[in-house]
Amino acid sequence: MIDWNDLRYFLAVARQGSTLAASRGLDRSQSTVHRRLGELEAALGRPLVKRHPTGYRLTPFGLAMLPYAEEVERAVGRFDEHQAAIGRAETGILRLTCPEPIMARLSKSGFVDRFHLRHPELRIEFVMSDSYVDLARGEADVAFRSGDTDDGVLVGRKLADSLWAVYATRSFVDQYGRPASESALDAFPIAALDQSIAGQAGQPGHRLSQWLAESLPGAAIVSRSSSILGLVAAVRSGLGVGALPTALGDSEPDLVRLTGPVEALTRAWRILAHPDVRSSPRVSAFFDFVAEESAALKTILTG
Repeated sequence: MIDWNDLRYFLAVARQGSTLAASRGLDRSQSTVHRRLGELEAALGRPLVKRHPTGYRLTPFGLAMLPYAEEVERAVGRFDEHQAAIGRAETGILRLTCPEPIMARLSKSGFVDRFHLRHPELRIEFVMSDSYVDLARGEADVAFRSGDTDDGVLVGRKLADSLWAVYATRSFVDQYGRPASESALDAFPIAALDQSIAGQAGQPGHRLSQWLAESLPGAAIVSRSSSILGLVAAVRSGLGVGALPTALGDSEPDLVRLTGPVEALTRAWRILAHPDVRSSPRVSAFFDFVAEESAALKTILTG
């Protein structure tokens, strides 16, 4: 019988190519990695890796067993996530993921307090991210999400339109003027998002980055932000013009809307959950509350 925990050491060496790098990733000593890998090979009766001058390489047997070890890793991950989800259900915690600016607007609007008053046995725990967290893996229970969310698995409904428009500071407009049209924006310095910010799974990046690349390929990018709040700060600083969610741009007193809403950036805001948890009491209670708060949510999400 093998010790299933030894598979962690095999996977780390396979991915890192050395026992030293694997030890750092696992926060264990290099000697421990050697010992646990050796114990696994002894239990299997065949070597999984072979040492080379440049590091460790998988043997043919190791290559054959690698996908099965990865399958075990995924199964253990799902086991941990499921037991954590059961624990949250027992303690009345509902994990809600949404972009950080929306969390602030939900809190300031009284939405969270009203939910807690309606359901004192439940508590919202925010999981904030400008990228999509994986509901199927249990990283959150419910999502407020905008964009291309039709992945064929999650269930939910539309809440509002996700609108973006182009903004600049009043002082910027006084100095540089206004673009005559959306296509004339390439004559102005542009504040953008970092291209590493991911969009929907399978897409190359955030839709704002895609729009800029397709519609304004010659524009001068003067800043790249790693979050939507960073993008708002860049535009507010007067560095250049930038497309922002209307809920955020319209609420900034120093910003003026130049063009838009930009049709190419328009998507839908949705509430989403994985089918496995949609019928759970805490998620059903939240969905019902959201339906009652639809008018208030539309203002929060769209502006």
